Amino acid sequence: MASKLRIVGWVGMGALAGALVTTQLQATARSGAVPLPLAELRQLATVFNIVKTDYVEPVDEKKLITDAIAGMVNALDPHSAYYDAKAWQSFREGTSGRFVGVGIEITMEDGLVRVVSPIEDSPAAQAGLKTNDLITKVDDTPIKGLSINDAVKLIRGEPDTKVRLTILRRSEDRTFGVVITRAQIKTQSVKAKMVTPDYAWVRVSQFQDRTVTDFANKLTALYQTQPKLKGVVLDLRNDPGGLLDAAVALSAAFLPDDVKVVSTNGQLEESRTEYRAAVGDYWRRPGRDPIATLTQQTNGVFKRVPLVVLVNEGSASASEIVAGALQDHKRGVLMGNRTFGKGSVQTVRPLGPDTGLKLTTAFYYTPSGRSIQAKGITPDMYVDETPEGNLFAALSTREGDLSKHLETDKTAGAAKTDPKLAEQREQAREAARRKLEEERRKDPSERRLPTFGEADDFRLQQALRFMRGESVKLSQTLGKEDGASN
Repeated sequence: MASKLRIVGWVGMGALAGALVTTQLQATARSGAVPLPLAELRQLATVFNIVKTDYVEPVDEKKLITDAIAGMVNALDPHSAYYDAKAWQSFREGTSGRFVGVGIEITMEDGLVRVVSPIEDSPAAQAGLKTNDLITKVDDTPIKGLSINDAVKLIRGEPDTKVRLTILRRSEDRTFGVVITRAQIKTQSVKAKMVTPDYAWVRVSQFQDRTVTDFANKLTALYQTQPKLKGVVLDLRNDPGGLLDAAVALSAAFLPDDVKVVSTNGQLEESRTEYRAAVGDYWRRPGRDPIATLTQQTNGVFKRVPLVVLVNEGSASASEIVAGALQDHKRGVLMGNRTFGKGSVQTVRPLGPDTGLKLTTAFYYTPSGRSIQAKGITPDMYVDETPEGNLFAALSTREGDLSKHLETDKTAGAAKTDPKLAEQREQAREAARRKLEEERRKDPSERRLPTFGEADDFRLQQALRFMRGESVKLSQTLGKEDGASN
């Protein structure tokens, strides 16, 4: 328990950005000297001196050292990394769920930034931005041709500074400019509502500092709306992860007290531990545990109510911990398709006031002892993303597709090396690319891309049918790559 009190877990935001991690934040680096390879260090010093004196242009010494450190760490696996000052700040913002900007969730579409949704009470929401608005320019810089990360850098800035966004609103066939004052934004990682009079939908999009409290508050509000709930759909689709403590806490909201949620194993003593559905394993802050308060205020209904968990290939790390724990304890039915397969643990240690190191230190295991590293979690029921089929999942990248990914056993990667399977996957990806291009050319009102939590959300509708005892339309294609059948 002592090691748990010194560590806060971080389980991986940023699936699309390749930043999927299961990480632990540790206040200080480990002490204790290790033998140094002197010959290799002398060679490094020799190369440094040659580059410094012989390179065609003068080079910055600090940049050479920083790049050497980054190269050493990045070569280990996809999730180990060195954070310079700017990256360290972004990482800390990600764990806190706070950043300075205008307050919009975005994605890229046709080379432009599309507003997925304005964050409630944010400057963007107050300025009237709407879902599906396209941002074509930030101040005088056109968005076309920029990456989403570059676009984010332009939109974000210092508090109380202004930014002008040029908006294309296709639904009104007009383009207009809007000036917004940047402010500190608190992202909302939990959404919840009654989708029918008796059934609730709860979506967790990330696991952040505020997630546990927000989750408990929203579930309490659902119970107050309908104390005789007949079922809950827990939506973890495209949830790339976040704080380990939050994943354990959310699992505890649905599981019996003190059952195992997840265990970790690695070379360090503190990395060999297990986390249970117990307050001491996930809540280390002043004040009462929100999950205990939720259970008391709702008479424990969420530990008993029928539960369906929606997952897909974008569900990773912390969301896989929750899904694996609920599946192993037979607490809920997993529906969707195979998850990302991010089953390693990274420890993040500050190296100074503005730099840090993220290093893979352990693997994590579900309560039954399963490692999902590079394999993912298989759902209980394979269901396509739309009535017409599983249109775009083939375009997604999983852990097993990443260069230098780790494996917990030598057979884990066998399937992906099968030439026939590789050819089938590439054919499926090409077909999905064509379908996606067709969808993008359509009028927004005619597109088949579902909106999570809405009436056109096919998987949500199938989850509701399952809980009502009605027939479910199972996928005829998903699961074949896993050797599964429906």
